[in-house]
Amino acid sequence: MIVAGSGKLRIDIGICTYRRPELEVTLRSLFALDVPEHTQVRLIVADNDAEPSAQALVERLKAVSPFEIEYVHCPKSNISIARNACLAACQADYLAFIDDDETAGPGWLAALVDRAEATSADAILGPVRAIYPDDVPAWMRSGDFHSTNPVWVDGRIVTGYTCNVLLDMRSPKLAARKFALSLGQSGGEDTHYFTQLTDAGGQIEFAREAMLEEPVPHKRASFSWLAKRRFRSGQTHGRIVAAKSAGLSRIKKAAIAAMKFAYCAVVTVGAVAVPVTRTRYALRAALHAGSVMGTLGMREIRQYGMVEAT
Repeated sequence: MIVAGSGKLRIDIGICTYRRPELEVTLRSLFALDVPEHTQVRLIVADNDAEPSAQALVERLKAVSPFEIEYVHCPKSNISIARNACLAACQADYLAFIDDDETAGPGWLAALVDRAEATSADAILGPVRAIYPDDVPAWMRSGDFHSTNPVWVDGRIVTGYTCNVLLDMRSPKLAARKFALSLGQSGGEDTHYFTQLTDAGGQIEFAREAMLEEPVPHKRASFSWLAKRRFRSGQTHGRIVAAKSAGLSRIKKAAIAAMKFAYCAVVTVGAVAVPVTRTRYALRAALHAGSVMGTLGMREIRQYGMVEAT
């Protein structure tokens, strides 16, 4: 698609960062993108650290970048503030998000755009493939618990994530939509954002070929990290459910989540000799436990604003 009067399709790519040296590898992977014809790309780096710790790196890389880079300092240790800074700085038809520890192949952006133009969706998600170190447990590699893909409900994607997404900024369903500041340290702000989008009638589609890769650091290569993350995701889901329900309806939904937790716990015990199955159901149990707590109003675990948490 060519934008009338401009001759260019404009795409901004937002990278939110917080004290992560892998940012340079991420940016250099973006420098190697195969940019579709008649397309103009710009990068936005939103630095969420109290000090402008990423600024020197960004300034240095500007000299070798084929694209304009805008550096935005948003020093509040709240990931929603950084994401909203990217939204505010965006001057393009599309805004893509990539995490600051991920790398893109040359065809990543083109695959997202192709799917967006084929479907006219408000948002396009791509997959993120986890790259495991050699010494991770066999169950973790076999189960591939760190990779990211959409979840379909009754044949449609009802929520999303910001680690690999393209937003159509011309869509009226995205106009003035922001990430919730109240979730900016616990996480779940992306789930909340995309759930609100689909609740408003927005459409989310999937570009299977728009693959990103993300190395799994040793601090994340543990069951405890995975369980905490699933629990937090459940809390976010529960909070969304609670916002739509009241009284007996909320209690009923909490009870359903509790029954799902109990079922998964039983299967976990029964699958003790099958590591991948055991882990999968244990993580589902953590998710449903978080959902119960979120539905009943338990405060979310703080996840952002701490180096080790992300």
